[in-house]
Amino acid sequence: MAQSLSVSYQQAVQYRLIVNHLAERLPADSYVQAARFGLQDTAPRDALIGMHARVEACEPSAWQHPRLIQTYSPRAAVYVLPTEDFGVFTIGRLPLGEDKRRVIDEMAAEICRSLAGIERRGGSRELRPACASGRLALRWTTSALYVREVSRPEIDFGEAHRELCRRHLHAFGPTTAEAFGWWAGLSRTDANEVWQMLAPELLPVDLEGQSAWILAADEGTLRSAPVMQGPRFLVASDLRLFGQDRHGLFVGPGQKQRIHLHDWFHPHGLMLDGRIAGTWGRRAGRVDVKVVGPLSTDSRSAVEAEALSIPIPDATMSIDIAEYR
Repeated sequence: MAQSLSVSYQQAVQYRLIVNHLAERLPADSYVQAARFGLQDTAPRDALIGMHARVEACEPSAWQHPRLIQTYSPRAAVYVLPTEDFGVFTIGRLPLGEDKRRVIDEMAAEICRSLAGIERRGGSRELRPACASGRLALRWTTSALYVREVSRPEIDFGEAHRELCRRHLHAFGPTTAEAFGWWAGLSRTDANEVWQMLAPELLPVDLEGQSAWILAADEGTLRSAPVMQGPRFLVASDLRLFGQDRHGLFVGPGQKQRIHLHDWFHPHGLMLDGRIAGTWGRRAGRVDVKVVGPLSTDSRSAVEAEALSIPIPDATMSIDIAEYR
C-alpha cells in the first residue's frame, strides 16, 4: 500500500466543504446533485436549509422535487435522497448476513400488507429497520409521517454496499471503516468487510496523527481545496464535516460542540470563511444567531443577507445577531 499522505485538519475540512457543495453553490435547480450524499431532514425541515446552503436560488419546495425521495436511511433518520440512488441508501445498508436480512424483509413485507397499496399516516417500531429493504418510502411534513410501498430497487447487493461506502469516503474523507460503519448503520464486522471490497480504490492518509483513508481519485481535490469564503448557515447534521467523533476529526456519534455558544435552541452552526464562527436557531421565520466576537460591517451584512434568503415557506424572515467575546 502507498505511503500515507500527511493531511492537516483544516485541509480535511476544506476538502469536505468543497465536495459537499458548501464552499461554492451549485446552479439553481441542482437539487438532485445537492442530495447526492443524502440530506438529513431533522425538524424543522433541515434538508431544505441544507439545500439552501448548497444551491443557488433555492426554492421553498426544493425538498419535494420529483426526482427526490424520502426514507429512513443513514443512522435510521429521515433523509432526502435522489430517487435514482434509492437502492444505494437502502439495499446498501442491509446486513451482510442472510438471516438478519430475512428478518428485515419479513418486517417490510408485513408493513406492505398493512398498507394495502395506500399511503398511510403513522409508523411502527419496525418501520425504521424495514426501510433498509428498499420497499418503503416516506413523506415527512414535519407534523406527520406518511408511509407508502414502492418497488424494490433493481441494484446488485454488493454494488449497493460498495457504492454507499464510496459515497461516504467521497463526502467525509479522510475517514475510517469505523466512521463508515457508524454513519451507514452497519455492524463493525460488516463495515470492515465492505471497506475491504474497496481496498484497491483507497489511499492511506495521516490526519493529525490518526490513520485514515480517502478515495485515491480524490487526492487532487484534497491537495488543492481552497478556503471557503463568506457565510453559510449549516444545520446540525452538516457539522459532522468538522469532525464529531472522539478525536474531533471524523464523522461519529453525538453532536460535538464546535464552540461554547451551542445550546438547545442554537444547535446549528454559522460558518464564516470556512470556520464555525457562531451558532443559530430558528423559530418560524426568525433566525437567532450568536457569534464569537464582533463582526465586521461587511461580514454582518453578508450574514444578514444569507439568513434573510433562507426559503422558509410562508415566512417573513428576520434575524437577530448577538455578539459574544
